[in-house]
Parts: sequence; structure tokens; C-alpha cells
Amino acid sequence: MFFDDRLATVLRQRADSDAARRTQFRQLLDILGAEPGGARSARDSSLVANAWMRLGALAETIPAPVRARMIAEPGWRFRNPQLAAHLADCEPEVAASALTRAQLSPSDWATLIPRLPVRARGFLRLRRDLPAQTVALLDRLGVRDLGLPSPALAGNMVPGGNEDGVAPLDDSESGDAESVDEDEDAGAEADADHADDPDAPFILTQEAGREEPHVAPEPPHRPGQPRDRNLESRSEISALVERIARFRRDREHAGEREASEPRLPLGEDTERNRTISAFGFSADAAGRIEWADAEVAAMVIGTRLVAPARLGSASPQTPLERAFARRQPIDGETRMLAGAEAIAGSWIVTAQPRFTHEGNFTGYVGRFRRPVDAGANSPSASEREADRIRQLLHELRTPVTAVQGYAEVIQQQLFGPAPHEYRALAAAIAADAARILSGFEELDRLARLETGMIALEEGETDLAALVARIVSQLSQVLGPRMAGIVFESPPENAALVALDEEGAEALLWRLLATLGGGCASGEMIDAAIETGSGEARLVCDLPAQLLAEEDLFTAEARPVANAINAGLFGAGFSLRLARAEARSAGGALVREGERITLMLPLSARGDQGDRPQDFHAGES
Repeated sequence: MFFDDRLATVLRQRADSDAARRTQFRQLLDILGAEPGGARSARDSSLVANAWMRLGALAETIPAPVRARMIAEPGWRFRNPQLAAHLADCEPEVAASALTRAQLSPSDWATLIPRLPVRARGFLRLRRDLPAQTVALLDRLGVRDLGLPSPALAGNMVPGGNEDGVAPLDDSESGDAESVDEDEDAGAEADADHADDPDAPFILTQEAGREEPHVAPEPPHRPGQPRDRNLESRSEISALVERIARFRRDREHAGEREASEPRLPLGEDTERNRTISAFGFSADAAGRIEWADAEVAAMVIGTRLVAPARLGSASPQTPLERAFARRQPIDGETRMLAGAEAIAGSWIVTAQPRFTHEGNFTGYVGRFRRPVDAGANSPSASEREADRIRQLLHELRTPVTAVQGYAEVIQQQLFGPAPHEYRALAAAIAADAARILSGFEELDRLARLETGMIALEEGETDLAALVARIVSQLSQVLGPRMAGIVFESPPENAALVALDEEGAEALLWRLLATLGGGCASGEMIDAAIETGSGEARLVCDLPAQLLAEEDLFTAEARPVANAINAGLFGAGFSLRLARAEARSAGGALVREGERITLMLPLSARGDQGDRPQDFHAGES
């Protein structure tokens, strides 16, 4: 960074809202707090002065508890003694957060502490990470903890005592207890009894160089003597603070005992059943792991990424070894780890090489992760292929739809008049785009049906009546060429199939239109319906155009007449789509010699009156 303009950028921002003011306050804290006291700032003095003024103005609009929480956040560096002195003059909660959060050098502390307000110096006694010189300075300045010394250790506060004005306890006043040194157990039991008293005042005693909270008994209340309300309130607060401190101390001691005391093998399961799915690591130039995440450090440190190279070894290198030898990035290579159950097995390694400024190789830093389990829920090869086809169709639909839209705009003259010739061309383009989109729909439908993503809805449809209607529609186009499908079903003979009418009509239209479109001039084919064994069968003759095809479902034959077009990709694709729809409905579409048979399951009502039927309208 050649020019540090962060401070100027922050000051240029307008803080109109409450969120903007809080954001700018955080930014100023981060920038001003990052400058150590010993280094001279390279910023413009007027810019820095403006920053301090803006910081004070923002402090007047942001509540003190909110500023205290911002200062206590661990995400910024606090190394500026000037900022610490500025915040120490603010509200008590802000001063406490600042003096608890500041990380200054001993010389900065020595300069700052005499300038601090008296009430702010006491907050420093709550810290346990101050340098030794700073602690000594606090002691010389008389900054003590907010508590009274223990009577058992410091003596009674009476006039005429020792040099400190404190007289030791007299033997006659001590009762049966000779001294604290002679009976430490008795003193500990007395402290425990005092700690259980909720009305005891909170004091601090120093024992073996460690400050721990203790309580002292409250003097008994004499009849007729008024109670001190302030003392009572302080006693309740002190008792609460003592209970919290005792709870934390007992919890820490329990954790230390659990970590230090060994456990006997009594049959319990002491191994943590945890699954490690990934961890970070760094390796040295020899490929030996020298650092890893804390939970796996003891299990993997010292493990080599690759086996050490040996002279004369002719074994082929793995991709991991080859990348390591060439100092190249390791991208998703497999590595087996042996050892504890938590790390044993196959891993995927991704790492980047590290180099010094002089270009010397120093090792790798990266991450181990478990390979993805290719279980039963993973997609099959056909499903992956179908998904790729759907994605391709999605990409192709966008330009075709755009072309169709612009063609319709020109044909309908939405943006102004256009010549008739252009309108005719635009209409043809729009029609071709519509045919292409319909072909895309068929491809997408076939992919979804073959992978089982969609299925035809169940219902009840009269197969005979539906076939008769479609044949009648086709005869109007095929009749002038003396071609068509011969089918006739009496009304009293119905075949109710378990398929909704919309899906059945699309299936039968695709099948019959493909067969009818393949009929040459003067060619008639027969169609019949048979019922039995819980299914209805539509048997149709194949036209001469399709009889020569070895595989009927891959035929590329086009319809003889342009008036009938069952699909964009030929007869084979249309029959394959019809077969997928029939399978989705619980039936089938098969070729039997010179005929093709569509089988569909009968509905519950149609299956009750099931009896073999064979309907023919005539002979060709």
C-alpha cells in the first residue's frame, strides 16, 4: 500500500442514520486504535484531529452501553495509548471496556496510568495479563482492589497498631484458635461457613500470592440500633458476586482435575466417538506435516505427505508424489492415512506450495477432507446424463425464445409498420421457433420419464372411445390419399384404463399419428383393442415405411404427408417417447413382428367387467 487513505475515506462518508453512525464509530476505532504509541503517524495532523473530533461527536449520539460493546469486540487492534486515554474519560462502562481491551507496551502503560482518572485506574486491577512493570507501577500508586483486607491475616483495624496502623489480634480475643498458621483446616472451615452466609459482605484476601474472594461475617445487629440500608444492599450484592466467583472457581478446578487425573480402565468407553471430516495442515520442505488443527494435531503431526525418495527406485509416481516433486499445487489427490480410528482411511488432499521471497521451497499448506460417499442416493449414470440434457435444453431455449419473440414483434407490427414480405418471413421464423421449442419439450419430457422424475397421473379413461376419436381426426387428413387407420368400437364395449384423459390422449395421439403419418397413398392399417389379464392392449399394424426398420425405436423415417407430424425428431423418437409414457403408466409398448402393441393397465371398475374382446372395423 503506497498511500493509506482509509481515514480520509471514512471521514468523507455521511453518517445520517443510526446504523451509519455506529459503522463509522467502529471504523474510526479500528483505524485510530491500530497505530502504536511508539510510532509516529504518517497521516496529516489536520486529518487526525478531524478524526478525533468526529469520534467525540459520534460518542454523543451513540448510547454508552452500545459503545462499550463495540469496544469490547475482539475484531480490532487496540494499541494506541491516546485512544485509551480518550475512552477512559468517558462513561464507566466505556472506560472499563477500553482499559480491559487495550494492549499496550510497558512504556505506554507507564505514560498512560498517571494520566488516568482515579476511578478508571481501578479497572486495571481486574486484568491478569498486564506486564510486571505495570503491576509494580499500580502498586506504587496505591491502586488497590475494591475490598478490605482479611481480619485473620491483616489484623484488626485499630489505632496504635503496627507501622501500617493495624494491630494484630490479641490472644485473649482469638478464643481457642491460637493462630492461622497452627490450624489451617479450622480457618478453611470457617471460610467455608462464611461463604455459605448470603448476608456476609464481600472482601478479598491474598493467600499465597493469589487473590481469592472470601466473605467475613456481618456484626450482629443489636436491638434498638438502626440498620444501615446501604450496608444491607452492599451485603446482598457482595454475596451474589461471591457465589458467582465460587461457581466459576469450582468449575475451573473441576476441569483441571479431570484433565490432570488419569482414569483407570474400568470398562467404560473413554474414546470420543467423533467423526473428523476435514482439517487444515502445513508441511515442511520434506513433506512432513508440522502443524495441523488442534483436534488432530497429535494424530497427524510427523506424517509424510509422500514417501521419501530413494535412489534406484523404479516404482511409478502417484499424482500426489508427482505434484510434490515438481512443487506444483495439489488439487484433489487421494491420500491414505493410518493411525487412530478418527483419521484412518482415505482422504482428499488440496494444498498450495510455499516459497520464500528468494524463491526457496518451504513446504505446503492445505487441507485434508473426506471423500464424498457415493452411496445409494447418488445419481446413476443415466440420471446424470438426463440432467446434462436438461441443462443443455435450458441453455438452448433462451436464444430460440428470443428469436421467436422478435419474429412475432415484426409479424404483428408492434413497433411500427413492416413490409408484407418481412411479415411473412417473420411468421415463418416464429413457426419454426415454435416447432423447435416443441422438440425441446419432447426431449425434456423423455429425459424426465426415463429417469423416473415424472410419471403420468392415474385416472380413468375409455380407451376405445379415445382411439375412435383420434382415428376420426386423422382420417380427415389421410382420407384424400386413400390412407388411414381402420378402427371401429361399439359403444357397449368400453375398455377403462387407469390413466387420466389428458395423459392418455397425448400418448395415443403420438402413437397413432406416427403410424398414420407413415402410411403411403392407398395404404390402410388395422387397429384393434383386446382386454384381458387386467390390462387393455391396442394392437396396430405397422405401415410399410416402418416394416423395414430393424430397430423401430431408433428409426429416422419422416411422415409421408406434411400435414401430420408426430414429432420433430422422426418416428423412432416419437415411438420411444410413447414407450416411456406407457412404462410410466404401468404398461408397455412393444413390437411383435409386423404389429406394435400398446399395453395399459385397466382401472378397478374396468377390471371388474373384464372379459376378452377383439374389435375390428374391417379389412384393408
